[in-house]
Amino acid sequence: MFINKSNDGSNNVCGKNIAVIRKSMNISQRELADRLQLAGLDIDKNAIQRIECGKRFVTDIELIYISNVLNVSFEVLLN
Repeated sequence: MFINKSNDGSNNVCGKNIAVIRKSMNISQRELADRLQLAGLDIDKNAIQRIECGKRFVTDIELIYISNVLNVSFEVLLN
């Protein structure tokens, strides 16, 4: 049986890295959501919160937008 969760049981592997990078930039979850919306991604603060705590899956398109807005490679988010 295929299990689509990370080793720690979360629904993504990038959420913790997104949180660390966002905090190092001194921006809130709302500000990250606003920046993503300005870049063209329809996402809100609640979705950011769910991504960071591992409760929400992240699509490849979202990953590209997030990496661009945070100015890191998507590989950094996935490691």
